[in-house]
Amino acid sequence: MKIETPAKINLSLRVRRADSTGYHPLLSIVQAIEPMDTLFVELADDDRLEIEGIRLPVDDDNLIWKAVRAVRPERRRGLHFRLIKEIPTAAGLGGGSSDAAAALLAMRTLFDVQDDRSVIAGIGADVPFFQNGGLARMEGYGEMLTALPPVTGYHLALVVPPFDLSTPAVYRAWDDLGHPAGFSVAGTDLPPPLRSLGPLVNDLYPAAVDLAPRLDEWRAELALRWGRPVMMSGSGPSLFAFFGSEEEADEAVDLVPAGSRFARAVAPIGHGARLLDDG
Repeated sequence: MKIETPAKINLSLRVRRADSTGYHPLLSIVQAIEPMDTLFVELADDDRLEIEGIRLPVDDDNLIWKAVRAVRPERRRGLHFRLIKEIPTAAGLGGGSSDAAAALLAMRTLFDVQDDRSVIAGIGADVPFFQNGGLARMEGYGEMLTALPPVTGYHLALVVPPFDLSTPAVYRAWDDLGHPAGFSVAGTDLPPPLRSLGPLVNDLYPAAVDLAPRLDEWRAELALRWGRPVMMSGSGPSLFAFFGSEEEADEAVDLVPAGSRFARAVAPIGHGARLLDDG
């Protein structure tokens, strides 16, 4: 079985103070994008996870196994997962949650199990989104999703600076800073197809910069070279800007300073985790 699953960007991310659960309710506009991870799955005698492309934990801490544990029937065969990793990690692009959504699709296909959205959101806030992908409004802790009509006619230049940011650490910093709001991007600074969704804001940006001051240096330099506002996805450090065509986005990538972990022109995608081959 072969499953393809995309990355995401938060076009906008508004965050509220943590409630009695200890989690931060949010309101986000989320878009599935390239690049994509590929997950190969087959029944086996024992459980095994192999990862190609980057060194990551393959034990129970991996979100793939957390997803499997959430829905797996008591009587089951072992599972052999082979993950080809292209989505940058610790970057605010939802790569771990995307892989978990791919594992859930495998479980539904192999064992006909059903999953509950609130349970799935407990694996990772972005996991429910990746089950359908496209463009959506996300609320609550990630479990409340409203699909939005597809928006096309633009591309993005996506850059991951050469450092990681921990999502829990960024949220803690946001609390410590007194819950600041991020800067907004609206009007003619947005491509025409996205203007009705604005203003776009990422409230976690001040906290991410507090933890990694170099982030603001990268954003300012990209904004100068590209001549347009640059935003952050999720808890960072991924940065992006909007362009009218793939050619323009490619030209922008050519202007990225040396040393980034990832720099590519990417397009919005209308799907989430999807089965390519059921074996």
